[in-house]
Amino acid sequence: MKRYVIAGNGVAGITAAQAIVRADPTAEVHLFGAETYPYYRRPRLWEFIAGEIEQEALYFRPPEWYTERGIHLHLGVRATSLDPTAHRLTLRPGSGQALDNGSHAEYDRLLLATGSRPFVPPFEGVDKAGVFTLRTLDDALAIKAYARGVRSAAVIGGGLLGLETARALRTAGLEVTVVEFAPYLLPRQLDAEGAQVLQSLLEAQGLHILTGAATETILGDGHATGVRLKDGRVVDGELVLISTGIRSRVELAREAGLEVNRGVVVDEQLRTSGADVYAAGDVAEFEGRVYGIIPAATEQAQIAAANMVADPSTGSGQGDSATYGGTIPANTLKIVGVDLTCLGEATATGDEFVILRQVDAASGVYRRLTLRDGKIVGAILLGDTQSVRPVQQLIASGRDVSAYGERLLDEDFDLRALAQGQME
Repeated sequence: MKRYVIAGNGVAGITAAQAIVRADPTAEVHLFGAETYPYYRRPRLWEFIAGEIEQEALYFRPPEWYTERGIHLHLGVRATSLDPTAHRLTLRPGSGQALDNGSHAEYDRLLLATGSRPFVPPFEGVDKAGVFTLRTLDDALAIKAYARGVRSAAVIGGGLLGLETARALRTAGLEVTVVEFAPYLLPRQLDAEGAQVLQSLLEAQGLHILTGAATETILGDGHATGVRLKDGRVVDGELVLISTGIRSRVELAREAGLEVNRGVVVDEQLRTSGADVYAAGDVAEFEGRVYGIIPAATEQAQIAAANMVADPSTGSGQGDSATYGGTIPANTLKIVGVDLTCLGEATATGDEFVILRQVDAASGVYRRLTLRDGKIVGAILLGDTQSVRPVQQLIASGRDVSAYGERLLDEDFDLRALAQGQME
Protein backbone atom coordinates (compact mmCIF):
# COMPACT_ATOMS: atom_id res chain seq x y z
CA MET A 1 0.00 0.00 0.00
CA LYS A 2 1.42 3.36 -1.05
CA ARG A 3 1.15 6.36 1.21
CA TYR A 4 0.36 9.60 -0.59
CA VAL A 5 0.61 12.95 1.16
CA ILE A 6 -0.82 16.16 -0.26
CA ALA A 7 0.13 19.54 1.20
CA GLY A 8 -2.68 21.92 0.34
CA ASN A 9 -6.45 21.73 0.50
CA GLY A 10 -7.33 23.86 -2.53
CA VAL A 11 -8.63 22.79 -5.91
CA ALA A 12 -5.32 21.16 -6.94
CA GLY A 13 -5.06 19.16 -3.71
CA ILE A 14 -8.65 17.96 -3.77
CA THR A 15 -8.53 17.09 -7.47
CA ALA A 16 -5.35 15.08 -6.98
CA ALA A 17 -6.70 13.25 -3.91
CA GLN A 18 -9.81 12.20 -5.80
CA ALA A 19 -7.78 11.07 -8.83
CA ILE A 20 -5.38 9.04 -6.67
CA VAL A 21 -8.08 7.06 -4.87
CA ARG A 22 -9.82 6.38 -8.17
CA ALA A 23 -6.62 5.08 -9.76
CA ASP A 24 -5.40 3.20 -6.68
CA PRO A 25 -8.26 2.01 -4.42
CA THR A 26 -5.70 0.68 -1.92
CA ALA A 27 -4.02 4.06 -1.56
CA GLU A 28 -3.54 5.69 1.81
CA VAL A 29 -4.11 9.38 1.11
CA HIS A 30 -3.47 12.13 3.65
CA LEU A 31 -4.55 15.66 2.77
CA PHE A 32 -3.24 18.52 4.93
CA GLY A 33 -4.78 21.98 4.81
CA ALA A 34 -3.63 25.03 6.76
CA GLU A 35 -7.18 26.42 6.88
CA THR A 36 -9.78 24.96 9.24
CA TYR A 37 -12.40 24.66 6.48
CA PRO A 38 -12.80 21.80 4.03
CA TYR A 39 -12.34 22.67 0.37
CA TYR A 40 -14.51 25.57 -0.77
CA ARG A 41 -14.98 27.40 -4.05
CA ARG A 42 -12.69 30.44 -3.92
CA PRO A 43 -14.17 31.95 -7.11
CA ARG A 44 -17.50 32.31 -5.29
CA LEU A 45 -16.20 34.25 -2.29
CA TRP A 46 -17.33 37.51 -3.88
CA GLU A 47 -20.91 36.14 -4.06
CA PHE A 48 -20.72 35.42 -0.33
CA ILE A 49 -19.50 38.97 0.36
CA ALA A 50 -22.37 40.33 -1.75
CA GLY A 51 -24.86 38.36 0.34
CA GLU A 52 -26.00 36.36 -2.68
CA ILE A 53 -25.11 32.96 -1.19
CA GLU A 54 -24.65 31.59 2.33
CA GLN A 55 -21.37 30.21 3.63
CA GLU A 56 -22.59 26.61 3.32
CA ALA A 57 -22.99 27.07 -0.44
CA LEU A 58 -19.24 27.58 -0.76
CA TYR A 59 -18.37 24.07 0.37
CA PHE A 60 -17.90 21.58 -2.43
CA ARG A 61 -18.18 18.31 -0.48
CA PRO A 62 -19.56 17.35 2.95
CA PRO A 63 -17.05 15.91 5.48
CA GLU A 64 -18.31 12.38 4.95
CA TRP A 65 -17.33 12.57 1.28
CA TYR A 66 -13.66 12.40 2.25
CA THR A 67 -14.19 9.55 4.71
CA GLU A 68 -16.18 7.49 2.23
CA ARG A 69 -13.32 7.69 -0.27
CA GLY A 70 -10.60 6.85 2.19
CA ILE A 71 -9.11 10.34 2.14
CA HIS A 72 -7.72 11.31 5.54
CA LEU A 73 -8.43 15.03 5.84
CA HIS A 74 -6.33 17.03 8.31
CA LEU A 75 -7.51 20.63 8.66
CA GLY A 76 -5.79 23.47 10.47
CA VAL A 77 -2.41 21.81 9.93
CA ARG A 78 0.46 23.59 8.22
CA ALA A 79 3.49 21.95 6.64
CA THR A 80 6.58 23.67 8.04
CA SER A 81 9.48 21.75 6.51
CA LEU A 82 10.23 19.03 4.00
CA ASP A 83 13.02 16.45 3.93
CA PRO A 84 12.95 14.90 0.43
CA THR A 85 15.72 12.43 1.26
CA ALA A 86 13.86 11.01 4.26
CA HIS A 87 10.48 11.34 2.48
CA ARG A 88 9.16 13.25 5.48
CA LEU A 89 6.97 16.31 5.93
CA THR A 90 7.05 18.22 9.23
CA LEU A 91 3.70 19.57 10.38
CA ARG A 92 2.39 22.12 12.84
CA PRO A 93 -1.24 22.11 13.97
CA GLY A 94 -3.04 25.39 14.49
CA SER A 95 -4.62 26.55 17.72
CA GLY A 96 -7.06 23.97 19.03
CA GLN A 97 -5.96 21.39 16.43
CA ALA A 98 -4.21 18.08 17.04
CA LEU A 99 -2.31 15.55 14.97
CA ASP A 100 -3.03 11.84 15.15
CA ASN A 101 0.48 10.68 14.30
CA GLY A 102 2.83 13.19 15.85
CA SER A 103 4.36 16.12 14.02
CA HIS A 104 5.61 14.27 10.94
CA ALA A 105 4.06 12.64 7.90
CA GLU A 106 6.05 10.01 6.01
CA TYR A 107 5.20 9.51 2.34
CA ASP A 108 5.92 7.41 -0.71
CA ARG A 109 4.73 10.23 -2.97
CA LEU A 110 4.20 13.89 -2.05
CA LEU A 111 2.22 16.54 -3.89
CA LEU A 112 2.92 20.19 -3.14
CA ALA A 113 -0.35 22.05 -3.70
CA THR A 114 0.30 24.93 -1.33
CA GLY A 115 -1.14 27.53 -3.69
CA SER A 116 -0.39 31.23 -3.52
CA ARG A 117 -0.78 34.33 -1.38
CA PRO A 118 -1.91 37.82 -2.34
CA PHE A 119 0.83 40.21 -3.40
CA VAL A 120 0.73 43.47 -1.44
CA PRO A 121 2.78 46.33 -2.93
CA PRO A 122 4.77 48.47 -0.48
CA PHE A 123 2.17 51.21 -0.08
CA GLU A 124 2.18 53.27 3.08
CA GLY A 125 -0.69 52.39 5.40
CA VAL A 126 -1.32 48.77 4.44
CA ASP A 127 -1.37 47.84 8.15
CA LYS A 128 -4.36 50.06 8.96
CA ALA A 129 -7.68 48.63 10.09
CA GLY A 130 -10.03 48.27 7.16
CA VAL A 131 -7.33 47.21 4.68
CA PHE A 132 -7.86 43.71 3.28
CA THR A 133 -6.78 41.19 0.71
CA LEU A 134 -9.11 38.44 -0.48
CA ARG A 135 -7.77 34.92 -0.78
CA THR A 136 -9.41 32.83 1.95
CA LEU A 137 -12.81 32.32 3.51
CA ASP A 138 -11.55 34.05 6.65
CA ASP A 139 -10.69 37.07 4.48
CA ALA A 140 -14.21 37.06 3.05
CA LEU A 141 -15.79 36.78 6.50
CA ALA A 142 -13.71 39.72 7.74
CA ILE A 143 -14.51 41.86 4.70
CA LYS A 144 -18.22 41.10 4.92
CA ALA A 145 -18.33 41.98 8.63
CA TYR A 146 -16.34 45.20 8.19
CA ALA A 147 -18.42 46.31 5.20
CA ARG A 148 -21.54 46.47 7.37
CA GLY A 149 -20.12 49.45 9.26
CA VAL A 150 -18.80 51.60 6.40
CA ARG A 151 -20.16 53.48 3.40
CA SER A 152 -17.30 53.53 0.91
CA ALA A 153 -14.67 51.17 -0.49
CA ALA A 154 -11.60 51.55 -2.67
CA VAL A 155 -10.43 48.52 -4.62
CA ILE A 156 -6.78 48.74 -5.68
CA GLY A 157 -6.45 46.57 -8.77
CA GLY A 158 -8.74 46.22 -11.77
CA GLY A 159 -8.11 42.55 -12.50
CA LEU A 160 -10.72 39.78 -12.42
CA LEU A 161 -10.79 39.37 -8.63
CA GLY A 162 -10.73 43.11 -8.01
CA LEU A 163 -13.67 43.78 -10.31
CA GLU A 164 -15.74 40.87 -8.97
CA THR A 165 -15.16 41.98 -5.38
CA ALA A 166 -15.84 45.61 -6.27
CA ARG A 167 -19.20 44.55 -7.69
CA ALA A 168 -19.89 42.50 -4.54
CA LEU A 169 -19.21 45.50 -2.29
CA ARG A 170 -21.44 47.65 -4.49
CA THR A 171 -24.19 45.05 -4.15
CA ALA A 172 -23.69 45.23 -0.37
CA GLY A 173 -24.53 48.93 -0.55
CA LEU A 174 -21.12 50.64 -0.58
CA GLU A 175 -19.91 53.38 -2.90
CA VAL A 176 -17.01 51.69 -4.67
CA THR A 177 -14.07 53.07 -6.64
CA VAL A 178 -11.69 50.81 -8.56
CA VAL A 179 -8.12 52.12 -8.88
CA GLU A 180 -6.17 50.48 -11.71
CA PHE A 181 -2.51 51.29 -12.41
CA ALA A 182 -2.63 50.16 -16.05
CA PRO A 183 -4.17 52.35 -18.77
CA TYR A 184 -7.28 50.13 -18.81
CA LEU A 185 -9.07 47.36 -16.92
CA LEU A 186 -8.05 43.71 -17.09
CA PRO A 187 -4.73 44.43 -18.81
CA ARG A 188 -3.84 40.71 -18.84
CA GLN A 189 -7.08 39.64 -20.47
CA LEU A 190 -8.30 42.55 -22.59
CA ASP A 191 -7.09 45.00 -25.20
CA ALA A 192 -7.87 48.70 -24.94
CA GLU A 193 -10.97 48.54 -27.17
CA GLY A 194 -12.57 45.72 -25.23
CA ALA A 195 -11.69 47.28 -21.89
CA GLN A 196 -13.50 50.50 -22.82
CA VAL A 197 -16.70 48.57 -23.57
CA LEU A 198 -16.35 46.69 -20.29
CA GLN A 199 -15.72 49.87 -18.30
CA SER A 200 -18.91 51.42 -19.65
CA LEU A 201 -20.90 48.36 -18.59
CA LEU A 202 -19.43 48.42 -15.07
CA GLU A 203 -19.95 52.16 -14.66
CA ALA A 204 -23.59 51.65 -15.62
CA GLN A 205 -23.78 49.29 -12.63
CA GLY A 206 -22.62 52.04 -10.28
CA LEU A 207 -18.88 51.44 -10.03
CA HIS A 208 -16.44 54.36 -10.20
CA ILE A 209 -13.35 53.43 -12.17
CA LEU A 210 -10.00 55.21 -12.38
CA THR A 211 -7.38 53.86 -14.80
CA GLY A 212 -3.78 54.92 -15.19
CA ALA A 213 -3.90 55.65 -11.45
CA ALA A 214 -0.96 54.87 -9.16
CA THR A 215 -1.61 54.40 -5.44
CA GLU A 216 0.75 56.21 -3.09
CA THR A 217 -0.72 55.98 0.42
CA ILE A 218 -3.65 54.51 2.28
CA LEU A 219 -4.99 57.37 4.38
CA GLY A 220 -6.41 57.37 7.88
CA ASP A 221 -5.37 57.52 11.52
CA GLY A 222 -5.36 53.85 12.51
CA HIS A 223 -8.42 53.14 10.35
CA ALA A 224 -8.48 53.51 6.58
CA THR A 225 -10.39 56.50 5.23
CA GLY A 226 -9.26 56.48 1.62
CA VAL A 227 -6.41 56.29 -0.86
CA ARG A 228 -4.15 59.08 -2.07
CA LEU A 229 -2.87 58.67 -5.61
CA LYS A 230 0.55 59.77 -6.79
CA ASP A 231 -1.04 62.59 -8.81
CA GLY A 232 -2.56 63.98 -5.60
CA ARG A 233 -6.13 62.82 -6.06
CA VAL A 234 -7.88 61.27 -3.06
CA VAL A 235 -10.32 58.37 -3.33
CA ASP A 236 -12.77 57.69 -0.50
CA GLY A 237 -12.49 54.25 1.02
CA GLU A 238 -13.25 53.32 4.60
CA LEU A 239 -12.67 49.77 3.39
CA VAL A 240 -9.67 49.21 1.12
CA LEU A 241 -9.18 45.99 -0.80
CA ILE A 242 -5.76 45.32 -2.32
CA SER A 243 -6.10 43.04 -5.33
CA THR A 244 -2.79 43.29 -7.14
CA GLY A 245 -1.93 39.71 -8.02
CA ILE A 246 -0.54 36.62 -6.33
CA ARG A 247 2.78 35.02 -5.45
CA SER A 248 3.36 31.28 -5.24
CA ARG A 249 3.96 29.78 -1.78
CA VAL A 250 7.40 28.38 -2.52
CA GLU A 251 9.03 28.66 0.93
CA LEU A 252 8.57 24.99 1.82
CA ALA A 253 10.15 23.84 -1.43
CA ARG A 254 12.95 26.39 -1.40
CA GLU A 255 14.04 25.50 2.13
CA ALA A 256 14.02 21.83 1.12
CA GLY A 257 16.47 22.55 -1.67
CA LEU A 258 14.05 22.03 -4.55
CA GLU A 259 14.45 24.04 -7.73
CA VAL A 260 12.38 27.20 -7.36
CA ASN A 261 11.90 30.23 -9.57
CA ARG A 262 8.64 32.20 -9.46
CA GLY A 263 7.05 28.87 -8.57
CA VAL A 264 8.27 25.36 -7.83
CA VAL A 265 9.78 24.20 -11.12
CA VAL A 266 8.14 21.06 -12.56
CA ASP A 267 8.65 18.95 -15.67
CA GLU A 268 6.00 17.58 -18.01
CA GLN A 269 5.13 14.86 -15.48
CA LEU A 270 4.65 17.59 -12.82
CA ARG A 271 7.69 16.26 -10.94
CA THR A 272 9.86 18.66 -9.00
CA SER A 273 13.63 18.31 -8.66
CA GLY A 274 13.06 16.22 -5.51
CA ALA A 275 12.58 12.47 -5.78
CA ASP A 276 8.89 11.47 -5.46
CA VAL A 277 7.84 15.10 -4.97
CA TYR A 278 5.32 16.61 -7.38
CA ALA A 279 3.65 20.04 -7.56
CA ALA A 280 0.43 21.36 -9.07
CA GLY A 281 -1.69 24.49 -9.07
CA ASP A 282 -0.65 28.04 -8.21
CA VAL A 283 2.60 26.85 -6.62
CA ALA A 284 3.84 25.07 -9.76
CA GLU A 285 5.90 26.66 -12.54
CA PHE A 286 5.94 24.87 -15.89
CA GLU A 287 8.20 26.10 -18.70
CA GLY A 288 8.66 29.43 -16.96
CA ARG A 289 4.97 30.03 -16.32
CA VAL A 290 2.79 30.04 -13.21
CA TYR A 291 -0.75 29.92 -14.55
CA GLY A 292 -2.69 30.95 -11.45
CA ILE A 293 -6.02 29.78 -12.89
CA ILE A 294 -8.33 26.92 -11.93
CA PRO A 295 -8.30 25.09 -15.30
CA ALA A 296 -4.53 24.74 -15.04
CA ALA A 297 -4.72 23.63 -11.40
CA THR A 298 -7.19 20.83 -12.14
CA GLU A 299 -5.35 19.69 -15.26
CA GLN A 300 -1.99 19.65 -13.49
CA ALA A 301 -3.44 17.86 -10.46
CA GLN A 302 -4.90 15.07 -12.58
CA ILE A 303 -1.63 14.52 -14.44
CA ALA A 304 0.44 14.70 -11.26
CA ALA A 305 -1.86 12.16 -9.60
CA ALA A 306 -1.58 9.77 -12.55
CA ASN A 307 2.20 9.87 -12.37
CA MET A 308 2.27 9.55 -8.58
CA VAL A 309 0.23 6.36 -8.83
CA ALA A 310 2.10 4.96 -11.84
CA ASP A 311 4.48 2.05 -11.42
CA PRO A 312 8.09 3.34 -11.32
CA SER A 313 8.86 1.38 -14.48
CA THR A 314 6.35 3.45 -16.47
CA GLY A 315 6.21 6.61 -14.38
CA SER A 316 9.70 7.93 -14.99
CA GLY A 317 9.12 9.91 -18.13
CA GLN A 318 8.73 6.86 -20.39
CA GLY A 319 6.05 4.43 -21.44
CA ASP A 320 2.57 5.22 -20.16
CA SER A 321 3.43 8.27 -18.05
CA ALA A 322 0.95 11.16 -18.28
CA THR A 323 2.37 14.36 -19.69
CA TYR A 324 1.43 18.01 -19.34
CA GLY A 325 1.93 20.41 -22.22
CA GLY A 326 0.44 23.55 -20.76
CA THR A 327 -3.09 24.89 -20.41
CA ILE A 328 -4.91 27.14 -22.85
CA PRO A 329 -5.80 30.14 -20.67
CA ALA A 330 -9.52 30.65 -20.12
CA ASN A 331 -10.76 33.46 -17.89
CA THR A 332 -14.35 34.47 -17.19
CA LEU A 333 -15.57 37.58 -15.41
CA LYS A 334 -18.35 36.51 -13.05
CA ILE A 335 -20.46 39.66 -12.73
CA VAL A 336 -24.23 39.67 -13.22
CA GLY A 337 -25.05 41.42 -16.47
CA VAL A 338 -21.51 41.14 -17.84
CA ASP A 339 -20.58 38.07 -19.89
CA LEU A 340 -16.87 38.15 -20.62
CA THR A 341 -14.62 35.24 -21.56
CA CYS A 342 -10.99 35.54 -22.65
CA LEU A 343 -9.30 32.56 -24.27
CA GLY A 344 -5.76 31.66 -25.24
CA GLU A 345 -3.56 34.44 -26.63
CA ALA A 346 -6.40 36.90 -26.26
CA THR A 347 -4.36 40.11 -26.45
CA ALA A 348 -1.50 39.00 -28.67
CA THR A 349 -0.13 41.54 -31.15
CA GLY A 350 2.57 41.49 -33.79
CA ASP A 351 3.13 40.95 -37.48
CA GLU A 352 2.47 37.21 -37.22
CA PHE A 353 -1.09 37.75 -36.00
CA VAL A 354 -4.30 38.66 -37.82
CA ILE A 355 -6.78 40.46 -35.57
CA LEU A 356 -10.52 40.41 -36.28
CA ARG A 357 -12.74 42.77 -34.27
CA GLN A 358 -16.43 43.56 -33.93
CA VAL A 359 -17.56 46.38 -31.63
CA ASP A 360 -21.09 47.35 -30.61
CA ALA A 361 -20.53 49.58 -27.58
CA ALA A 362 -24.20 50.52 -27.31
CA SER A 363 -25.13 46.88 -26.81
CA GLY A 364 -22.09 46.09 -24.67
CA VAL A 365 -20.68 43.66 -27.22
CA TYR A 366 -17.02 43.29 -28.16
CA ARG A 367 -15.63 40.32 -30.07
CA ARG A 368 -12.02 39.80 -31.04
CA LEU A 369 -10.37 36.80 -32.63
CA THR A 370 -6.60 36.44 -32.81
CA LEU A 371 -5.32 34.27 -35.68
CA ARG A 372 -1.84 32.98 -36.43
CA ASP A 373 -1.04 30.92 -39.52
CA GLY A 374 -4.75 30.77 -40.30
CA LYS A 375 -5.67 29.29 -36.92
CA ILE A 376 -7.54 30.90 -34.02
CA VAL A 377 -5.15 31.15 -31.07
CA GLY A 378 -7.01 33.63 -28.87
CA ALA A 379 -10.34 35.36 -28.36
CA ILE A 380 -12.11 38.05 -26.37
CA LEU A 381 -15.86 37.52 -26.18
CA LEU A 382 -17.77 40.24 -24.31
CA GLY A 383 -21.55 40.03 -24.47
CA ASP A 384 -21.38 36.82 -26.50
CA THR A 385 -21.76 33.54 -24.64
CA GLN A 386 -22.80 31.43 -27.64
CA SER A 387 -19.39 31.62 -29.30
CA VAL A 388 -17.37 30.56 -26.26
CA ARG A 389 -17.59 26.79 -26.67
CA PRO A 390 -17.00 26.62 -30.44
CA VAL A 391 -14.08 29.05 -30.22
CA GLN A 392 -12.56 26.97 -27.42
CA GLN A 393 -12.86 23.92 -29.67
CA LEU A 394 -11.29 25.73 -32.62
CA ILE A 395 -8.34 26.89 -30.51
CA ALA A 396 -7.81 23.39 -29.11
CA SER A 397 -8.10 21.65 -32.49
CA GLY A 398 -5.90 24.09 -34.41
CA ARG A 399 -8.27 23.99 -37.38
CA ASP A 400 -7.31 26.24 -40.29
CA VAL A 401 -10.05 28.86 -40.64
CA SER A 402 -8.31 31.23 -43.04
CA ALA A 403 -10.77 30.41 -45.82
CA TYR A 404 -13.55 32.17 -43.93
CA GLY A 405 -11.69 35.42 -43.23
CA GLU A 406 -13.80 38.29 -41.90
CA ARG A 407 -16.93 36.12 -42.04
CA LEU A 408 -15.93 34.47 -38.75
CA LEU A 409 -17.49 37.39 -36.83
CA ASP A 410 -20.63 37.71 -38.93
CA GLU A 411 -23.81 37.33 -36.90
CA ASP A 412 -25.08 34.59 -39.21
CA PHE A 413 -21.82 32.64 -39.41
CA ASP A 414 -22.11 29.20 -37.80
CA LEU A 415 -19.01 28.87 -35.62
CA ARG A 416 -20.43 25.78 -34.01
CA ALA A 417 -20.68 23.95 -37.33
CA LEU A 418 -17.13 25.00 -38.19
CA ALA A 419 -15.83 23.75 -34.86
CA GLN A 420 -17.56 20.42 -35.32
CA GLY A 421 -16.15 19.95 -38.83
CA GLN A 422 -19.52 20.28 -40.53
CA MET A 423 -18.41 22.98 -42.99
CA GLU A 424 -16.35 22.42 -46.11
